[in-house]
Amino acid sequence: MVEFGIKTVPAQIGYDELAAVWHEADAVEVIRDAWLWDHLLPLMGPKGGPIFEGWTLLAALAAQTGRLRMGLLVTSNRLRPPAMLAKIAATVDAISHGRLVVGLGVGGTHQDGENPALAEYAAYGFDLVPPAEGIARLDETCRILRRLWTEEVVDFDGKYYRLRENYCSPKPVQHPGPPLLLGGWGDRTLRVVAEHADIWNIPGPPHNDTALIAERGTVLDEHCRAIGRDPREITWSVQTHAFPDDVERTRRTVLELADIGVGHVVLNLLKPFRPGLATWAAEEIIQPIQAKLA
Repeated sequence: MVEFGIKTVPAQIGYDELAAVWHEADAVEVIRDAWLWDHLLPLMGPKGGPIFEGWTLLAALAAQTGRLRMGLLVTSNRLRPPAMLAKIAATVDAISHGRLVVGLGVGGTHQDGENPALAEYAAYGFDLVPPAEGIARLDETCRILRRLWTEEVVDFDGKYYRLRENYCSPKPVQHPGPPLLLGGWGDRTLRVVAEHADIWNIPGPPHNDTALIAERGTVLDEHCRAIGRDPREITWSVQTHAFPDDVERTRRTVLELADIGVGHVVLNLLKPFRPGLATWAAEEIIQPIQAKLA
């Protein structure tokens, strides 16, 4: 059975309007989890428009909900040192009483063509790194997170990160720590996913291109087998838009995703965030799909 979450992009919107969607979703049982993103400038609309910092907002919403699992799709590994991220995540896991999922991705790297991270990173004083370095940093971060969440004192000597006598206390409520959701689809990134992830997330097919996701999943399975891991241990997760004027299109996309083995779908709710939006997603998209898959 496919499990469902929602995503609310915290840009070009007010706090109360966004929080209202989470409050409503918390009472809708077929919505398992809710997600924000991790950007510092809006990717759409006026460049100077409002946008909230993801982890701060997540902590606030964790304190105001009681059932939803939650996280960021996905945290940029370039914006926070891994030991600091481990501490932030442990704090949010405590606030949520063990409902956190740590979504994490490579973050901004040098790449060909238009790069939406370039202006954002320049604005906040972060440098882009080569893709290979970004992937290697992600691998080290995953190792640091796991160790800080489970070991009393941690020293770490990596190529990019070094820690001395780190005490991450209190530990997360969840043991051995919150699930790790890793986003990405390149061959080298999928090797890191195979090594560390509980959940693999990929942005949804804008044109119902499930063939690409299936092909990438095959590569992930090969990486898992190469390191002796059962591929079935990793849940496939996909983000896709919940189109308010074409719910049949959304239903069709999700059914196609389920057919290739996707076990978790995050419905990106589109603005405006009107009252009843979470209930609408449940009644018009999630429940009809669950009925067909039953």
